[in-house]
Amino acid sequence: MTLKAVEPRAAHTDAKAPEPQPARAADAIDVRVPVDVRSAALTVLAVIAVILLLQYAQSMIIPIVLGVLISYALDPIVSWLERVHVPRPLGAAILLLTLVGAGGTLLYGLRFEASAIVDELPQAAKRFRRLVEADRPKTANAIQQMQKAASELEKAANSAATPPPAPSGVQRVQVEPPPFDITSYLLWGSVGVAAAVGQLVLILFLVYFLLASGDLYRRKLVKIAGPSLTKKKITLQILSDIDRQIETFLLVQVFTSTIVAIATWLAFRWMGVEQAAVWGIVAGVFNSIPYFGPVLVTGGTALVGFLQFGNIPMAILVSGVAFVITTLEGMLLTPWLTSRAARMNAVAIFVGLLFWGWVWNVWGMLLAVPMLMVLKSVCDHVEELKPVGELLGE
Repeated sequence: MTLKAVEPRAAHTDAKAPEPQPARAADAIDVRVPVDVRSAALTVLAVIAVILLLQYAQSMIIPIVLGVLISYALDPIVSWLERVHVPRPLGAAILLLTLVGAGGTLLYGLRFEASAIVDELPQAAKRFRRLVEADRPKTANAIQQMQKAASELEKAANSAATPPPAPSGVQRVQVEPPPFDITSYLLWGSVGVAAAVGQLVLILFLVYFLLASGDLYRRKLVKIAGPSLTKKKITLQILSDIDRQIETFLLVQVFTSTIVAIATWLAFRWMGVEQAAVWGIVAGVFNSIPYFGPVLVTGGTALVGFLQFGNIPMAILVSGVAFVITTLEGMLLTPWLTSRAARMNAVAIFVGLLFWGWVWNVWGMLLAVPMLMVLKSVCDHVEELKPVGELLGE
């Protein structure tokens, strides 16, 4: 058998093989997201308007928010009194009068320690000045050089900005600033205290009316949600979720702040820190501010220890004790009590603190977490707002 070699087919044809074509830009995947410029612009303007309104009307909005949150915290106690056959209006009045009386008694008992702190401020300032003067030889040369440079710069600026000579017939005058008037400052402080007391009374009345009304507004919100049973059910779920999370958060916050205040008071008293009860209460109040509160407590107690004992080791020891107490509370006690009540991530809480602190200063930092919890509860049950709830969640 004879085998013949078979030539490739391409050798007997004149057709050329198609050459690979480079990928064209038109063949790339083009993802287009429709953007309604008018809707986006209106949304941005609406957000800016809401922020300006929150800043402008904070004297009215903050008492309302405080009243609502306090009523959430006290509602379980009033409900328990109602179950033991105490009328709800009477139970709310008894509870508020008890709290006001206890708070007034505590403040009255601490009046001597508070006045002692005010009386010791001049002595603390003198001790601080002596400590600075003791270290002056080490830094006097550098400070003198800086002062000399600043003086030369000021002379150069004054010579460059010499005012032109006054025209003929015109007399140059110099406006003298008014002298320091302590009476006006005392009057301003008295007005501020009176306004704070007035707002406190308004908050107490608002809390009483909210507690006495019970679930009146919950039923009204469910009623106005719409005739659909689905909308009523969603509204009821939102309100129930808000009730559960806010009550849990506030009760845990009050309990943990009390623990921090008592622990700080006992530790400072054992260490010999003066007015330990006042500093314990201050530590408990600032402990309710996430992240920033323990930092403020640690820095403030370091300054207190330094001014009282006059040396850095004692200042470090005092602030270290306060830091250990707040750290143990924040890492062990609060997570164990709250579990997953808030279900919010740390980044969302931190950004919320920055935003509300910018809008309402200290009050905004105190109220940031409860308002974020309310916002997340609403977003989790509304289909259009679920992406926002996902951003806030863990």
